[in-house]
Amino acid sequence: MTRASDFDFELPADRIAQAPLPRRDDARLYVLDGATGTSDHHLVRDLPSLLPSGALLVVNDTRVIPARLRATKPTGGKVELLLCEPLGDGDWRCIGGASKPIRPGPLTLAGDNAPSAEVLSVRGEYVDVRFGGDLDAYLDRHGEVPLPPYIKRDQPDDADRERYQTVFARERGAVAAPTAGLHFTPELLAALDARGIGRASITLHVGPGTFAPLRADELEGLALHAERYAVSDATARAIAENRAAHKPIVAVGTTVVRTLEAAAAQDGIVRAGEGVTSIFIQPGHRFAAVDMMLTNFHLPRSSLLILVAAFAGRERILAAYDDAVARGYRFYSYGDAMLLSAAAR
Repeated sequence: MTRASDFDFELPADRIAQAPLPRRDDARLYVLDGATGTSDHHLVRDLPSLLPSGALLVVNDTRVIPARLRATKPTGGKVELLLCEPLGDGDWRCIGGASKPIRPGPLTLAGDNAPSAEVLSVRGEYVDVRFGGDLDAYLDRHGEVPLPPYIKRDQPDDADRERYQTVFARERGAVAAPTAGLHFTPELLAALDARGIGRASITLHVGPGTFAPLRADELEGLALHAERYAVSDATARAIAENRAAHKPIVAVGTTVVRTLEAAAAQDGIVRAGEGVTSIFIQPGHRFAAVDMMLTNFHLPRSSLLILVAAFAGRERILAAYDDAVARGYRFYSYGDAMLLSAAAR
């Protein structure tokens, strides 16, 4: 039986990247062959020479919204809201934080020309809030970049608005970045194009649950936070053409893996369409749509680490993580990356 405690590892605090490198593709790249366990060490900008010509990169084009808001209660108490999921008609499910319990009723958002805000209901840490007016415009003026909790800064700086966003970002809706995509630059994309490496995109709006530790040790039957995704006709067609030509599909990030595996039928065909997925990929999963994966280093006991272990093998991944720590690799959202091929099936 698979347990979360089987995916623990020791990570010194100084290995957790607190800021991005000056240049995105200067990040280090740990290359691991899941079939043999052999490894090599490069930089992300070396990707064109590491991927076979004709490979298809699939990227996530979600765009992170500045989803962290400040507000006050009628009593003057301070409230912090993190937008999580749109519920329709201006309603959002949020994670709410305050020194005293949040209760249904009006809130006053900080800043000029703020829309109205009313707490409709409270369930644990989640609060459903109804916003009036142009929320997107307000977020762009006053919302904060929702950096993950392991980045220990009082607040994001101006650089985070650009660096916590991928070069592929198009579709607004994520409250966390698909971090593997943070390493790409226009120059790297041009080099990949010149090498004959194709590119297609999906959209998966990453939610805050991506950072949540697993609360239970026993994982059987566990589903993850639900996230909205879309696969276009063009992407489904490109994947099918590569499959037919026996050329690899390279997922840029675990969000792409989850989307393609959720959209793939039992016959392995990725079909176009929109949906919501709570798929939890664990060891024993039969990968139908992905041959290689580019991913960052993930938190201990997290669903993302378990997904990576399912792809390349638990023992190999944990050994590689220990090796990466010893070699000084930088971990998590602003850290370094891994290029993985699948374990032998």
